[in-house]
Amino acid sequence: MTAPRVLRAGERDVLVEFATLAEAVGTRAALERAPITGVTDAASGARTLMLHFDPGVTSIAAIETAIAALEPAPALGSSASAPVEIPVVYDGEDLADTAALLGLTADELIAAHTGRAWVCAFGGFAPGFGYLVSDGSSWDVPRLATPRTRVPAGAVGLAGEFSGVYPRASPGGWRLIGRTELPMWDLARTPPGLLTAGTPVRFVQVGP
Repeated sequence: MTAPRVLRAGERDVLVEFATLAEAVGTRAALERAPITGVTDAASGARTLMLHFDPGVTSIAAIETAIAALEPAPALGSSASAPVEIPVVYDGEDLADTAALLGLTADELIAAHTGRAWVCAFGGFAPGFGYLVSDGSSWDVPRLATPRTRVPAGAVGLAGEFSGVYPRASPGGWRLIGRTELPMWDLARTPPGLLTAGTPVRFVQVGP
């Protein structure tokens, strides 16, 4: 593992930069198991962690030392919580084409998508949108050459190495393989986002 960079981001925050997504996700998982004294919150990015800390308890130098000593943990399968199950109707308009790009049949793609353990690596794009990574062999799914002007809420897609569920109708260039009725974002729920960094996920095939 390449040593991460720890950068000051204000009086109470530091930004930790990693060389890879796997290192960022693994370090987040390690912090869940062994929190750093004085660090009160963490926000994940694709290759970063923003850590909020109490300067009366710890310092940036102490955080940098603790981060350097951490051994990234396997993010998948390490959570004590049960995975969030997302029921999916696999009738997305890009299902057949995406399967062909991966050298699979549509049924094989569905089996692979439901058979993998997924974890939310970080959130972004829109409130409630989680970038999910899996324990299977890495996919590299190209985004659409021309993004759609409107993707419906609940659409399940693939892009690069990620899977995700659109929390609301919006433009988007992910390849759509299915849809779910399970809301990703609900202001009546605490927290409103169904998926946060570290949340384990399973996709479950259901009928139309």
